[in-house]
Amino acid sequence: MLISEFARAAGMSVDTVRFYVRQGLLRPQTGTKGGANPYQIFDAEQVNGARVIRLLQSLGFSLKEIGGVAEEYRRGDMTPERGRTIMAGQLGKLEAKRDGLDAMIAYARAKIAWMDGGNRGPEPQLAGFGACGIDGTQPATSTAP
Repeated sequence: MLISEFARAAGMSVDTVRFYVRQGLLRPQTGTKGGANPYQIFDAEQVNGARVIRLLQSLGFSLKEIGGVAEEYRRGDMTPERGRTIMAGQLGKLEAKRDGLDAMIAYARAKIAWMDGGNRGPEPQLAGFGACGIDGTQPATSTAP
């Protein structure tokens, strides 16, 4: 299939497909038509590859990381053990990100409750940031060293 048909089948724009090709993430065959700009020809296996790229992106992998994984796969170096190691590493990154998001959500909830309560009591603080003063007041400054 040609690039426009491939893009529709993969659920992405033609520009995205071209970008993935430039990055080496997709490797279409080169057709005989098109003169100085020969047509790129894709197959059903590459549609699946494009979907895998999107899945890995949704799991937080960068395109550079995806390219590295794809290259290992193409070389035949992607063993089940290696795949598990990669996935376990990404799971750790996602869990750390979740922990950070959970802390920010808890802070936002506490800050809203504090503001709804008339700013009574100590102002909630996000670890490492202290009071932020987004309620229109200036955060207290400390004279401690």
